[in-house]
Amino acid sequence: MGLTLVGVAEGVYERNCVPCHQALPSTLQQMFKRYLLVYSGEKNLKASIKHYLQYPDRSISVMSDLFIQRYGIKSKSWLSDAELDEAIEVYWDQFKVFGRLQ
Repeated sequence: MGLTLVGVAEGVYERNCVPCHQALPSTLQQMFKRYLLVYSGEKNLKASIKHYLQYPDRSISVMSDLFIQRYGIKSKSWLSDAELDEAIEVYWDQFKVFGRLQ
């Protein structure tokens, strides 16, 4: 019989991003689509998310004014550069559409 350790395999994305976004009406996938519409490519999308997480500001948010009025601007991330890169990579891999369309 194998032993399963629940939660051990969770990464920085699962521990730090998913729980906070569960309380919001806009899902992580919907936010990803907004970023993709604005920044269009992988490199730009990843860089813009990282910049926003490090220096959150209304002027660079992809969310609507109504969303920001209701939920505010995210607090500055306390994650390291490496942790942010890891979380953003997981986020990209989870929701990217490139290579999935036939």
